[in-house]
Amino acid sequence: MSRLLLLAGLAAGLRAQAQPSYEPTWSSLDQRPVPQWFTDAKFGIFIHWGVYSVPAYRPVSPRMYETYAEWYGADMYGNPALRQSFHNKNYGPTFTYRDFGPLFRAELFDPVRWADLFVRAGARYVVLTTKHHDGYCLWPTTAPYKQQWNSGAVGPKRDLVGELAQAVRARGLKMGFYYSLMEWESTSTPSRPSGYYLPLADINKYRIPDSAYVEQNSLWQLKELVNRYQPALLFADGEWDRTATYWKSPAFLAWLYNHAPNKEEVVVNDRWGQGTRGQHGGYYTSEYASDNDKVGTQHPWEESRGMGQSYGFNRAENLEDYSSSAQLVHQLIDIVSRGGNLLLNIGPAADGTIPVLMQERLVDIGKWLAINGEAIYGTTAWAPAQAPSQQPKTRYYTAKGRDVYVLATSWPTTPFVVDGLRATSNLTVTLLGSQVPVKYTRRKGQLTIQPPALTPAQIPSPFAYVFKIQNAMP
Repeated sequence: MSRLLLLAGLAAGLRAQAQPSYEPTWSSLDQRPVPQWFTDAKFGIFIHWGVYSVPAYRPVSPRMYETYAEWYGADMYGNPALRQSFHNKNYGPTFTYRDFGPLFRAELFDPVRWADLFVRAGARYVVLTTKHHDGYCLWPTTAPYKQQWNSGAVGPKRDLVGELAQAVRARGLKMGFYYSLMEWESTSTPSRPSGYYLPLADINKYRIPDSAYVEQNSLWQLKELVNRYQPALLFADGEWDRTATYWKSPAFLAWLYNHAPNKEEVVVNDRWGQGTRGQHGGYYTSEYASDNDKVGTQHPWEESRGMGQSYGFNRAENLEDYSSSAQLVHQLIDIVSRGGNLLLNIGPAADGTIPVLMQERLVDIGKWLAINGEAIYGTTAWAPAQAPSQQPKTRYYTAKGRDVYVLATSWPTTPFVVDGLRATSNLTVTLLGSQVPVKYTRRKGQLTIQPPALTPAQIPSPFAYVFKIQNAMP
């Protein structure tokens, strides 16, 4: 028995030595590879839901960021026109942002129904805003300054984070959390004349002392979320006005990588302090394509966006402000063909229901993925050796193993060439979801595909079509 125990101890010691140890420096932290599950997942659901879902309003604007309804709490104070024309008119001049808290009741929130919808959508992971810039927490946090500003104490009187995490994991999806490092009630900013996002009256009433903010609020809550719920992903945000040193991000990430209960699984993004986006952390982030110049096929990345121009539900948006199902599928194809993931946002209502139009978009994407998902999940970017310029671009490419996929966002009406294949003798071409044969010819590394003539009943899926070139690579 003692010999067996000794051998077991030696094996455990060898496993421990095999696990890398990370130091709280970017040179060390940036060596950690992004876990494979994330780069294979390709499609996730973002959820912006909180107290801001009660007013659910911001004027629709063609300018980026200005339609974000989740910023209502800062805009009602910082935008006098909005305050006069909407807030005072509907809620009264003495009604504060915190007065919305008790109205955020989530009385129709059904986490199992949400999780079922995400599975139908074909998503592989879910990211919930556990705390946005307003500081309101969707779980009963133990952080000392948030005892009266969380979903266990104000509004639903429920652990929304815990309930959704349990339901999502029960359906086999990865659960992730968004967390804002800054808070309007406490964090200063050079972007406002007063130096703060909110009036000094609110700052003086609710502000967490700067000396206590990180240790007793943001770091406290990040570690609490990790230890209590073990998220597979952490999406930090609100980092832009302070350095990573101020946020103590390197120390936190070293703790996460070395000591988190699920340290081998957890993925993080790149928003951990001024200048870290596209430079440090885990995967790189792009928001409504704002940082497309910082992302590419050489590093894992993710594009996040809403179905309209807002993350939080915005009642001011109309049908024409939303992307169609076809447009969303095309965006997914474009992003994946460039090596990225799409994190598509939904904005539930304050009562916990997901707007029906958003549900429809998700189900439509799921139907397309049910037929064509093998050209999305687990793929890498691939490009023909001599791809002709397409204006507008209608064909995209991905690869998996020995196979190459041609994703066409409109049906090709003439034969098209795929160049640069190192094809083997047993190459075949098929149309995913269809039994109709696809004719093709090969000559000197060029593959010419003849799209088959299809009746309406033979069209395999709406929105986009996928030609699979099997055994395209040796």
